[in-house]
Amino acid sequence: MLAQAVLLGRTKGWQRHSQLHRFQVHEEPLAAIGFYLRHIHDEARTREYRYDQRKIVAPVEHVDAIAVTTGQLHYEFWILKERLKRRAPYKFQDLLRRERREAGPTPHPLFTVVEGPVAPWEKSYWRRQSLAGAGP
Repeated sequence: MLAQAVLLGRTKGWQRHSQLHRFQVHEEPLAAIGFYLRHIHDEARTREYRYDQRKIVAPVEHVDAIAVTTGQLHYEFWILKERLKRRAPYKFQDLLRRERREAGPTPHPLFTVVEGPVAPWEKSYWRRQSLAGAGP
């Protein structure tokens, strides 16, 4: 929702967050974030979370996909595992079991996976950890 607010110009914070780049360069940024959030809403409902879909400005059913590299996908999956290991060890164990059953992380339907490294716009603490040899 914060990414949507940034794209709409409704907040001054987070305007340069690296993850926004993938939406900002899309031909239809609001439609892309709307599609993304619509699927997040659907997943939230299956988990019985409360998620007010009325806040999604453009909950479209189709939008052109965004390419995500294998390196970026695995990098973001590594970050998720690191955070879960610290914050929710039981969910971390569930994720490890799921990872063993499946052939790697499953991307959001907005993304099409292509071969490649971590995205050059990725500048987070986690990337520095990864480059230091602590990650993927």
